[in-house]
Amino acid sequence: MNQSNPSRRRFVSQMGLGLSGVALAALLDKDSRAESLSDWAPPTGEPHFPAKAKNVIWLFMNGGVSQMESFDPKPMLTKYAGKTIAETPFADAQDPSKLSLERLVAPDGNGNQRNELYPLQIGFRPHGQSGIEVSDWFPHIASQVDQLAIVRSMYTTDSNHGAQTQFHSGRHRNDGEFPTLGAWVHYGLGSLNDNLPQFISIGTREYWNKRDGYYLGPSHDAVPLKIDPKHPLDFSQPEVEFPSEARVVGQELLQQLNGLRGVQYPDDPSMAARIASYELAFRMQTSVPEVVDFSQETAETKALYGVGLPHCNEFAMQLLASRRMIERGVRFIQIQHGGGGAGAWDAHGKLKQNHTNNALAVDQPIGGLLEDLQRRGLLDETLVVFATEFGRTPGSQGADGRDHHIFGFTVWMAGGGLKRGVVHGVTDEIGFHAVEDRHYVTDIHATILQQLGLDSRKLEVPGRKRLEIDHGQPIWDIIG
Repeated sequence: MNQSNPSRRRFVSQMGLGLSGVALAALLDKDSRAESLSDWAPPTGEPHFPAKAKNVIWLFMNGGVSQMESFDPKPMLTKYAGKTIAETPFADAQDPSKLSLERLVAPDGNGNQRNELYPLQIGFRPHGQSGIEVSDWFPHIASQVDQLAIVRSMYTTDSNHGAQTQFHSGRHRNDGEFPTLGAWVHYGLGSLNDNLPQFISIGTREYWNKRDGYYLGPSHDAVPLKIDPKHPLDFSQPEVEFPSEARVVGQELLQQLNGLRGVQYPDDPSMAARIASYELAFRMQTSVPEVVDFSQETAETKALYGVGLPHCNEFAMQLLASRRMIERGVRFIQIQHGGGGAGAWDAHGKLKQNHTNNALAVDQPIGGLLEDLQRRGLLDETLVVFATEFGRTPGSQGADGRDHHIFGFTVWMAGGGLKRGVVHGVTDEIGFHAVEDRHYVTDIHATILQQLGLDSRKLEVPGRKRLEIDHGQPIWDIIG
């Protein structure tokens, strides 16, 4: 049977049924793992307990958003600007017992260490009934602040941009390669729509954050999607044009041949997986382009997201497509903003310019997404996550930047059964350390899994015992 695989794949490709290598390899991989673990029962696709959320939109800001200039205001930075930490009432922030291997700030261009506090580069004001303060760089998100559960006390351990992988998988890159949260969700839950992939990735992913499934197998890698109705998936169109009637005939012939093989090998999981993959490939050719076709959206809806505005059009289209995918049953949508290299938010210099431009690119689309989900009744069942790999230092780097900072930063979530208009966790007065209700990144994972009705300990696979920290703990204070 293995000898027939190449010819069958060529046939499918010629008939225009091919998809990205990720999609096909993913679907064809399931059976090989099952064969090697014949005494092991995989997940049923059902939640382990009643779920409050059905799907996730995961927004990841690559490079490290400054917590002090977004959702955790620290006016003391301005009050003591230009002074070293030792010259302020906050000298104990540099107590070696509170630090790991991360230095406070990087050398400036002359190789001199700088640790003067750097003033806030933007103002804050309270918003909504909750009165939560949000940076003036994010007015549209601020208008939805009563929907947010803001966690100001995150920490991580990778002080370089491998922390992007760490936030997604929970493991330091030095530990090896591990499945991401999206892969675990895909692994644990069944399909909401058999015509669409259940795990989608949008945006640029750097090589260290390129894959998802790892030891779960490529069936749990995200399918990369482009917001282009003509070419949303790589290899989604035939190499040569076929009339629609010919494609239907080809599909019917393929089904007949697969049926014959199914009779010949009734208990072969490989055959079942291959048949399922080809059928999904055919269905996706029509269903995926429809998702990214906005012609049926109203002008008001597109304006809400900022579609057509030069400073945010790309991200606006991605988030509008995400809402359309949620409506059609896509389970997990992972969107990378500013991917490539270290990441667009990596403001070692010119922080004010950097964050002004990046906030303009994401603020209105995110605010629009939250408002649109709410008014359509989708926010109750959809978890929206705004995350970044780490924060920025309270001290300056060079003349006008901030370095990477792992000891305290901010993430927020909305919807999916979480409390709304709340702040959880505290950093110290200069935003250096998370000092109350500290949370490692997998606590975000655990919170999301809790809302989806999944127990991560019931998802473990034979021979791959996970560490306790991999599972994390749900942040119960923000769960409704």
